[in-house]
Amino acid sequence: MSNFILGLDVGTTSVKAILLAADSRTVAASHALPTAADISDNKEIKAKEQDPGRIIDALNRCVGQLPRDKLQHVTSIGLSGQMHGIIFWKTERGCDWSTKDFFTPRDTSQLITWQDGRCSSDFMSSLPKPDSHVSVATGFGCATIFWYMKHRPEFLKDFTVAGTIQDYVVSMLCGLDRCVTTPQNAASWGFFNTSANQWNENILKAAGFPLHLLPHCVPSGGLAGKTRSAWHGIPAGTPVGAAMGDLQCSVYSCMSAPTDAVLNISTSAQLTFAMPGDFKPPDSPQPALPISYFPYFDSSYLAVAASLNGGNVLATFVETLTTWMRELGVELSESCLYEMLIRCALNQETSDLRVSPTLLGERHSPLCLGQVTNISTSNLSLGHVIRALCRGVVTNITSMMPADSLRQAGVSRIVGSGSALARNEVLRQEVEKAFPLQVVYGQNADSAVGVAMVLCDKL
Repeated sequence: MSNFILGLDVGTTSVKAILLAADSRTVAASHALPTAADISDNKEIKAKEQDPGRIIDALNRCVGQLPRDKLQHVTSIGLSGQMHGIIFWKTERGCDWSTKDFFTPRDTSQLITWQDGRCSSDFMSSLPKPDSHVSVATGFGCATIFWYMKHRPEFLKDFTVAGTIQDYVVSMLCGLDRCVTTPQNAASWGFFNTSANQWNENILKAAGFPLHLLPHCVPSGGLAGKTRSAWHGIPAGTPVGAAMGDLQCSVYSCMSAPTDAVLNISTSAQLTFAMPGDFKPPDSPQPALPISYFPYFDSSYLAVAASLNGGNVLATFVETLTTWMRELGVELSESCLYEMLIRCALNQETSDLRVSPTLLGERHSPLCLGQVTNISTSNLSLGHVIRALCRGVVTNITSMMPADSLRQAGVSRIVGSGSALARNEVLRQEVEKAFPLQVVYGQNADSAVGVAMVLCDKL
């Protein structure tokens, strides 16, 4: 039997596990599960947290659904996941392996996600300026630690280690006494210089920052350790790669040529293309600009327009409409309602209604919230509203990275991917209207596949 690489992605709403055949680089098996991990009763204003126990349980069940005879031939494990966010734990008591099959979290904090909004603009402006090209925003790991330093310093005393949720999983699988990460995740926390490949320790130390909470960095595609225990038939001692960013891994899975750009619309939305090999990022943050430069592999960078508003905007509209209907005594599941709304919009090819769907603001413009304009009596049907909402999601991302800038960068094709784009034909129609380039959908971006491909190529 062929050897396999296990690729795991710990997403915002779901987890996915795939087995990649090492010889053919094809997916031999895959499974995905929702985490249902959101915590809705948090007392902190604008806090966005998730229960790590539910995430780890979903991940364990997900791997358990893969063929055991193939799991016994896994030669390495790779993880990707949601960047920016942070979870705290105690090195010696971060999990419980007593069930033998997999660990359960113990003595950890909740996962504070990338969607967390507790750091206000005034608070962010009070932080020291980083020595990095990456701007720092609310939801970033270092910003969250600074918030706890000011508002709940006693909280930090309970923990010795911190990392992203995927870093945590790697640490527990390997039984590490510290957190190991990659520049992809470190840059997403802020206060990390990607050119020097170092944390801004002097700047952070001067601000009283607890430096012991910063993860140790190894190259993207490098190893973090080996599994401390057998897991669903995967032998103990199996190499585990240091966790990487879900964006970079999703791009790696489907960008087949340097002239490709990848448009991913899932919970959020990203449009990205690879910069030339000799590209160097700016010396300092440019927070007002919508384009960011994310570390990729082998000292290269991706130009990224990363919007906070994607499929989550459509989900919010459906959830709101479902709530209104329930208040009126009408029960209909959100999934059924979503499909009905898409059918309405497909019958409405155009709309002069204008929707700016930035319900969450944007990192480069956090105060620019959603608007609906050009309202008339003739464009208030559900078909008009959904068509305008889908167009607004696409228009927002193209305003951040216009089609002309893609052409100037040598991009000749858009690879469209993501759960929202795959599910929503109206969204795909609006993408094709917005970009005067070839748009293809067959090479769906998949972070779990991408992280396995990286290990297949790098190890």
